[in-house]
Amino acid sequence: MKSTDLKNKTSKELEGSLSDLKIKLAKISFELEAHALKDTSQIKKIKKDIARILTLLKSQNSQTLNPKL
Repeated sequence: MKSTDLKNKTSKELEGSLSDLKIKLAKISFELEAHALKDTSQIKKIKKDIARILTLLKSQNSQTLNPKL
């Protein structure tokens, strides 16, 4: 996911995407342990997407709490 795509989403949509990515990460981690995962770079990509979403959610929350900043 790109940051520009994520910035256009609402907080509800971001939370939905976050839960989907966490489920996907759990499945991929299980595949890694079972030695069935061929592309291990997916784990890194998903973790970065999760971090992007969490960053956007925190910035949106801080803007609602402190609108002057």
